[in-house]
Amino acid sequence: MSDIAYGVVSLLLFVPAIVLHEVAHGYVSYRLGDPTAQSRGRLSLNPLKHIDPFGTVLLPLLLAASGLPVFGYAKPVPINPNYYRDYRKGMLLSGLAGPAANLVLAIAAGLGFRAVASGLGIAGGSVTEGVFTAGSWVATVLFMFAYINLVLMFFNLIPIPPLDGSRVLPIFLSDSALRTYAQLERYGIAIFFAVVLVLPRLLNVDLIGSYFSVTVEPVLQLLTGVSL
Repeated sequence: MSDIAYGVVSLLLFVPAIVLHEVAHGYVSYRLGDPTAQSRGRLSLNPLKHIDPFGTVLLPLLLAASGLPVFGYAKPVPINPNYYRDYRKGMLLSGLAGPAANLVLAIAAGLGFRAVASGLGIAGGSVTEGVFTAGSWVATVLFMFAYINLVLMFFNLIPIPPLDGSRVLPIFLSDSALRTYAQLERYGIAIFFAVVLVLPRLLNVDLIGSYFSVTVEPVLQLLTGVSL
């Protein structure tokens, strides 16, 4: 598959993965008593309501064309935790909803890949040795969809604002620590770029790649039976 074809297919697969991720956030928040996402029309599966021109389109294309793991973001679904009866529990459940949706999609894609690969006589090995040279677009797309959803899941579980992992932390914090953490959240974007972009250059270490190698890759192989 050429870099251009890979980039286009990755983008097409990335959009439903991230849309369902965001809708899951809003739906769980709605079930917890928060009508914000519903009232603003963000529980829709219409991609146009969630797409961010840079985060959903340009960034994933650039990463795919560069041969890097594809990730990005959509317009965050608005939530209002003041509606939650239990702030910590509400933030935990609504925060985990998006990654959980990606996990379900990855499992479904992985099972689909195994079924198609079994029919094609593909067992074990690597993707480049098996699926791509076999020319099976169905198997390739299923494998890529599982991979993209796992990347989105594990990337969003990093506990740095505005990623979903930051919504999980409050359940473990005392009241005083939570207040301090809330003050740090305003610097979340700066901290995020420092950890993801600046720190790896200073240390000459691929932090995200190393993180994905011990999270995304083993789970992908578990689901599909095939390694990258």
